[in-house]
Amino acid sequence: MASLADILTTAKNVVTAISNVSQTYLNVQGAQNSGALTSATLVKLGASRVAMVSVIVAGSASGRIYDTNSASSTSNPVYVIPNTVGVTFVNMPVGIGLVVAPGTGQTVTISYS
Repeated sequence: MASLADILTTAKNVVTAISNVSQTYLNVQGAQNSGALTSATLVKLGASRVAMVSVIVAGSASGRIYDTNSASSTSNPVYVIPNTVGVTFVNMPVGIGLVVAPGTGQTVTISYS
């Protein structure tokens, strides 16, 4: 028969595993939201992950997401934001910083972690 200590250790391990799965889910699905963006914006400095892009207003040109640390930099493009209204699952990591540059006339939001 298991001791009380064994049962409590098992319960602790189950709770820890559930917590880890929950955090992984949030990281992939995006734990934060950018709000409406209409111009190039440094959303987050440092490593992160773009989960989803929601195009609210299509505009006349596609936008870009960059892995860089400055809103004025166009180096290291990682994703082209389509110029059609809708939600796109991206699931793309960035290492330097997350810059979102909507296209001409676009309004977009992103979820990221």
